[in-house]
Amino acid sequence: MKYHKIFKNRKESIGSPPGSLVHIGRKKTDKAVISLMRYNETELSETVPDDINSALIEKQADYVNWINIDGLHDIELINRTGTLFNIHPLLLEDILNTTILPKIDIIDDQMLLILKMISWDEKSGSIESEQVSFILGKDYLISFQEKPGDLFDPVRARLRNCLGKIRKKGNDYLFYALIDIIIDNYMAVTDTLSERIDNLEDEVLKNPVSEHTTALHDLRKELLYLRKITMPLKEIANNIKREETDLISEDTLVFFNDVSDHVIQVVEFIDVFREILSGVYDTYTSTISNRMNSVMKVLTLIATIFIPLTFIAGIYGMNFSYMPELSVKWAYFAVLLVMLIIGVSMLVFFKKKKWL
Repeated sequence: MKYHKIFKNRKESIGSPPGSLVHIGRKKTDKAVISLMRYNETELSETVPDDINSALIEKQADYVNWINIDGLHDIELINRTGTLFNIHPLLLEDILNTTILPKIDIIDDQMLLILKMISWDEKSGSIESEQVSFILGKDYLISFQEKPGDLFDPVRARLRNCLGKIRKKGNDYLFYALIDIIIDNYMAVTDTLSERIDNLEDEVLKNPVSEHTTALHDLRKELLYLRKITMPLKEIANNIKREETDLISEDTLVFFNDVSDHVIQVVEFIDVFREILSGVYDTYTSTISNRMNSVMKVLTLIATIFIPLTFIAGIYGMNFSYMPELSVKWAYFAVLLVMLIIGVSMLVFFKKKKWL
């Protein structure tokens, strides 16, 4: 990730007046794209307006109007959207800052919700993250994404095929449905992490190698990041249920209990996975330590056995002129036999002491 670019943009925003529009993050698409889905119980239309003015013109009060904007780098487009829909500059400022944690804010008759939409990238073996912001108004929902492509195709399919109750509900229910599918994908990512941790644990128990240290470190980083972006969701879900606002009906608020339950499950899973990963790391270090101790024990025993043998050999290497054994015919073989007896005796002694 090109952090230097993010830091550069962040520096540009330092000292700016509140509500100044500065895109903090990477440019993830070349051109911003606007899409509008307008529907009620009996009708549905999808268009790709040329600009946000056209989207506003096509918006109708007796329909649910879902406007999606891909491309946060287009500050002019975000600014025009804010002007046309009377979005507070402080909310626009948060939308353009892709480094902030998930949050919820209500100003006047609009609710801002910022989430991280995540997925598991098999190629890199890591979590891919994208910021998604929602502005919920009385008869519209605006979603802001960093790039095209999202998790919302199942929701779009339900709208097109008139499945379930989504076409009979208002924009607050659409708001819930999009949040729900993002949180559900958190569950899918935690399942993937669980599988990876289980596989790594089996590998460490069978044959720990140095590469496992990197794998453990990478998984720990992914869990820390996932926990970082998930923890605020508990308070967000509670705030949505507590807020006294006409933007979300009583009937829809009930569904946010399900979202809250899923968030709690994800947080609990992450905490459990962190403990398991800690245990795997302890297993790895203890196994490597035991293996090293075994090697050192063997080397120490070899050195210990050769100490007296070296002592004996050293005596006969002193080159004195008068050494009685030097003239004895079988002295050399006798010394070798003595050395062999000493070595075997020491091995037997180590066995009895259970040092081997």
